[in-house]
Amino acid sequence: MSKAILTAPYFRDEAAAFAMLESIVWPNGPVCPKCGAVDRIGSLEGVTDKKGRVRLGLKKCYHCRSQFTVRVGTVFESSHVPLHLWFQAVYLMCSSKKGVSSNQLHRTLGVTLKTAWFMSHRIREAMVDGTLPKLGGEGKAIEADETYIGTRKGIKKSRGGAHKNKVVTLVERRGKARSFHVDMVSRKDIKALLLKNADTASVLNTDEAGWYVLAGKEFAKHEAVNHSKEEYVRGDAHTNTVEGFYSVFKRGMKGI
Repeated sequence: MSKAILTAPYFRDEAAAFAMLESIVWPNGPVCPKCGAVDRIGSLEGVTDKKGRVRLGLKKCYHCRSQFTVRVGTVFESSHVPLHLWFQAVYLMCSSKKGVSSNQLHRTLGVTLKTAWFMSHRIREAMVDGTLPKLGGEGKAIEADETYIGTRKGIKKSRGGAHKNKVVTLVERRGKARSFHVDMVSRKDIKALLLKNADTASVLNTDEAGWYVLAGKEFAKHEAVNHSKEEYVRGDAHTNTVEGFYSVFKRGMKGI
């Protein structure tokens, strides 16, 4: 495990972990998750659970009389796993380019495989962004590219990419990326995907593939570099960002 895990107190001390989470969730002080009160909230020291363990970070709201900790309303709620182990799991999953499997969390954190699976799924759920506005906009650049990975179930291996899974990715430079598993890569499908997920006021950057031509006409500008002629950068025209994304993406898939 890296040096950061060994030195940061909230990765190894439960009280420090609660203090860190409180500073993130309650930057302006405790908030009651039941009634929303921000005053008349006190700390309950020395309270134990049924097994005699001290309940760290326990608060009481004197408006609605409810007891709670900062875990309530987070992915750490209703879990018996120590908070500092949760922090270690989050660190590992966010900093590992090749991804982290439940088996690896099980071995590294010393929890059961079932617990590691539960933790990894909760953390991934916390990473989900419920809002999906269109990428790009006026004055912004978007890169689009496709890649082929793995083997489709029930499809016999053959030359070319017919047996592989097709993935199309859009990347907003200095912004977010969005990937799609598609059945077909065609002009019609690519156009529909781009118009649904990208702002047409953007500058679209692609390689020379023909299926981007039709969609490119809908954008403020379409810049295409010709990789077959060893052209990779022409001014601001390139697909280096999305290709860098794929290098991390593929290593993550293979790592897990």
